[in-house]
Amino acid sequence: MGIWAAVPLAIWFFLAVEGVPLAAEEAKDPVKSLPRGLIGSMLILAAFTLLILFLSAGAMGADQIKDSGAPLVDALVAVYGQNAWVAGFVNFVGLAGLVASFFSIIYAYSRQVFALSRAGYLPSALSLTNKNHAPTWAIVIPGVIGFILSLTGEGDLLILMAVFGATISYVLMMLSHIKLRISRPELPRPYKTPGGMITSSIALVLACIAVVAGLMVDPKVWFMAALIYAVFIVYYLVYSRHHLIAGTPEQEFASIQQQD
Repeated sequence: MGIWAAVPLAIWFFLAVEGVPLAAEEAKDPVKSLPRGLIGSMLILAAFTLLILFLSAGAMGADQIKDSGAPLVDALVAVYGQNAWVAGFVNFVGLAGLVASFFSIIYAYSRQVFALSRAGYLPSALSLTNKNHAPTWAIVIPGVIGFILSLTGEGDLLILMAVFGATISYVLMMLSHIKLRISRPELPRPYKTPGGMITSSIALVLACIAVVAGLMVDPKVWFMAALIYAVFIVYYLVYSRHHLIAGTPEQEFASIQQQD
């Protein structure tokens, strides 16, 4: 059960790396830069994850490190002492990393909300921009919702819900990749996944295992996430599917490329 409980938190190490493609419209050469960004970020995260996992447990011991709120810092303190400058430095770097991730999350959710609103899936007011061309409401409204949720004191539950939602999206993405490879083999693919559908199938199985892990850790997370999904599905069926915009910038770019 401990292994299953660790799966959602292990995914947290890599959560939101899929936010890199959100910068596709701003990239000069997304065909080359986005794969490099994704692959490079995953390799860096994997390296640091393994280093922290083995070095922190090796320095302090698994029994002591399991209850630590800052395992890497506590491991350094155990080795070098309470007043070691390296522990304070790592602690500062960790806090700076949290601030950096905070702003990256703001960018990610605002970009997603803006794109969905622009295409008609969400209210059009969320895609309005100010004089600096920033989607003001797409930044402010989700931020207010997130701030209110942070006041609940249910940090562990929110993390599990975020991971659970991410794993559901991973399942859907892998299924979409497999379906498009079968139904639309003629689509231009500047970057092809190594291994093709075999890689996607393996990732699909792993994503399903992660979904099951979330259910085993806390079934309440599944029901709460399912309720949120149900609300958005009903919203789509009742409202947004009747207000979809046929000529979004994505479709216009695709038409221009086909004409060229």
